[in-house]
Amino acid sequence: MNWRVNRLFRVIRAGLLVVAACAASSCGASPITSGRIEAALAPTFAHLVEVQVDWLGLPAMTAADFAVTASCRKLAGGAGSGEWGCTLVWKGPQRQTLTDSYDLFVSADGCYTATVATENLGGPLLKAKNGREVRNLLYAFEGCFDTT
Repeated sequence: MNWRVNRLFRVIRAGLLVVAACAASSCGASPITSGRIEAALAPTFAHLVEVQVDWLGLPAMTAADFAVTASCRKLAGGAGSGEWGCTLVWKGPQRQTLTDSYDLFVSADGCYTATVATENLGGPLLKAKNGREVRNLLYAFEGCFDTT
């Protein structure tokens, strides 16, 4: 009988060690999900478009006017840090529907770097209405979201 109790305690202890190791290494569900990335990316993009429109000398619009929605997926599947692809659908200055794609690298702390994957938004520099060259804020940008 005593050997059965000892064996049971060893099995329980081994199970608890596995659970503790798993918790310590964060092998649970990742806080980096498509929903969190989308909720952070869309308003960041909208605010950048608002500034970009001003820099280009176009009629002023608010971030909400651009009605940005984001759809993201992890390239390797699942959730967590790594490489993601995102599609943004938004309303341009003439209220036309625009679609742009971004490659994102998301780190474990919830910060990301977004780089345009389509040619629709131009290069790193754009010409303003007054002929001056301005940085294209939509070409590549960074942001973060809460992972707690």
